[in-house]
Order: sequence, then structure tokens, then C-alpha cells
Amino acid sequence: MQTAARQPAGYLPGEAGYRRLSIALFTAGLATFAMLYSTQPLLPELVTAFKVSPSQSAFSVSFATLGLGIALLIAGPASEVFGRTKLMRWSVAVAALVAVLCTFSPNWETLLALRGVQGVALAGLPAVAMAYLREEVHESSHARASGLYVAGTAVGGMTGRLVAGGLADLGGWRAALGGIAVLGVVCAVLVTFLLPDSKNFVATPPSPRRLLQQTARVLKDPALLALYGIAATAMGAFVAVYNATGFRLAAAPYGLGPGLAGLVFAVYLLGSAASAVAGRLADKYGRRTVVPIGCLVTLAGLAITLSGPLPLIVAGLAVMTAGFFAVHGVASGWVAVRAHAGGGGTGQAAGLYLFAYYLGSSVFGGLAGTAWSRAAWPGVVAEAAVLFIAALLLALALRSIPSRVGN
Repeated sequence: MQTAARQPAGYLPGEAGYRRLSIALFTAGLATFAMLYSTQPLLPELVTAFKVSPSQSAFSVSFATLGLGIALLIAGPASEVFGRTKLMRWSVAVAALVAVLCTFSPNWETLLALRGVQGVALAGLPAVAMAYLREEVHESSHARASGLYVAGTAVGGMTGRLVAGGLADLGGWRAALGGIAVLGVVCAVLVTFLLPDSKNFVATPPSPRRLLQQTARVLKDPALLALYGIAATAMGAFVAVYNATGFRLAAAPYGLGPGLAGLVFAVYLLGSAASAVAGRLADKYGRRTVVPIGCLVTLAGLAITLSGPLPLIVAGLAVMTAGFFAVHGVASGWVAVRAHAGGGGTGQAAGLYLFAYYLGSSVFGGLAGTAWSRAAWPGVVAEAAVLFIAALLLALALRSIPSRVGN
């Protein structure tokens, strides 16, 4: 068990511990999202290989995100008792092992089952990363450090999709998943040796009553409820768009294969930069200002994707991606700070935020296949627009909710 007396300050930028922490969490975020969304650029390939429909192929993404979302409800509270760092290290390591097994899946049912298990294994990192950052990083750099972690998730999302798409062109879906498995193993080793042990974590006694009290607290705060709603709607819209993008680019008049279509995910670099910049802007101007602006940017990008020329489609995806990661980078860090200011339960709050995040990904992302089959790209855009507008309304509602010290 990791217990220590709480110290008044944490790591500051420029310190060796801050660099190790930043590199480790950037790497962990990269591995998590590379593995979690490794099948997204392969959906057209999986339709052919397993003779399933486009909506069924999306289950390879939804099973992983649903497994992760459910496991978050356990991982977050567990980290309050057993600590943060061990859970994060084991999470990345076990998920990498399951990634290896996915490569050898003999049939569609086995692949879906393994993807569900992989999602459960991955839960240990995102469930506690923000709580860990709040405890171990100096309060003056919370938003900045959160932005760097989310930047790693953005790079992971891009890297996983680019690697998977490129390898699929060379050797099919098995080669694609094998490459992601190798990446996961390398990242797991780096996280094991670089992630600093907790210094400011104070274990909560394993009391079901206390756990229920903390959970009730983070379910009653209207600001946290609004943030959970933003997580579900924004992430659901984002995943829906990218689930359908592969089908759009594979169809006429583009006719792109997995490798070329996967290059569109290079726009995730903008998401990485946007999350880091948004964190700095939130430190300066406030989270209540940055989150609604990010929602407006996502809607602008989504509208641009309705254009026909491929360069404009890519530009629209880039704008939407930047806006989404600005929203998520700030909102996810806000949850831990808000919960702490309200009396604790940061692990539960972070877990509930991410449960909503991945529930939205599973449900609304899975519906993208149906929207595509029924109304092609305009149908997907309509679904995503409704969800992004809902996120914007919630972000605006946050401006009227009283602040607490520290947020």
C-alpha cells in the first residue's frame, strides 16, 4: 500500500521528477489510446475479413471502450485504497499482453471478447491519471500537466491509427494489430521504469460506507454532472465521426485503402497541441471560458467536413479534432480539481467522468455505422452535431454554477 504524509507542494516544471512523470504519462497515454482504437482504421478491412456489416465491425471499437468504461467504476475507487502507480503500471502491461493475443484471434467472436478484456485491462491508467497528477504536480501547473497527458492520448490515437492503417496495407489486419502490440509492450516497459512512485497519496481506509459517501458527493455536484455529460456527448460525437471516416474515404470518389485513409489521423497532432495550449489558456483565463470555445470549434470543424474535396474534409477533421481535445484536456483535469475542492473522492470523480466518456464512445460511436448505412456522411454529421451542441449547452451551464476554491 502506498501511503505518505501529504506534502504542501508537488513537482514543478523543470524538475527531474516532473520530467519523468511527464514522459511516463505521455507514454502511457500513447499506449492506451493506440491499443484502444487500434481497430478503428481497420473497420472496412474487418468487414471483408469476417464478413460482417459496417455497424457490426464498429463493435471491435465499442467492446473495448465499453469494457474500459465499466471497469473504470471499479478502478477509480480501488485506487483510493491501494494507490495509483501500481495500478497504472499493471494496466498498461496487461493490456499489451492482450494486444498480442488479439493478433492471433481465430474468429470474430474471439476478437470481440479479447477486445472487451483489453478495455477492462486499460482502465487502470485513465481511471487514476488525473488524480495522480493532482496529487503529485504543484497546483500552479495542474492544467498544464493535464494537457500534456491528454496530448499523449492524442498522439497515441494518431500513432495507433497510422501504424494499423499502414501495416494493414502490407499484411492485413493481423499485421496491423501485431504492430500495435509491439508498440504497447515497448510503452509498458517505459512506464514501469519511468513513472515516479506516489509521494503525496494518502490511502483511504477500505470502508464501504466512506466509499459510498464519496461517490454520493461526486454525483450530487451539478458542475461534475455537467462535466460527465460533456464527456459522454463530445466523445460520442468524436468517435462517431472517425468510425465513419474510414468508410467514407474507402467509398467513391476517393477509393482510399487503409494505409492512405489512415493518414487522415495525422490531424491528431493538432489535437495534441490543442490540449496542451488549452491547458495553459485555462490556467490564465479560466476553464469556464475555454471549454465553451472548444465546443464551438468542434462544430465549425464538423461543418467543414460536409465539403466534397478531400483537402477540405481533412481540414474539417483537423479543426474538429483540435476543438475536441481542447474540451477534453481541460474538462478531464477540471473534474479532479473540483472533486478535491469539494472534500475528496477524486478517484471516483475521475472514474465517473471516464465512464461517461467511454459509454458515450460505445453507444454513440457504435451508432455511426447505422447512420452511415442509412444516410451516408450527412447522417453521421447530423448525429455528431446534435451531440456537440449538447456538450456546448452543458459547457455554458457550467458558467452559472458557483466556483469552489481551486477551480
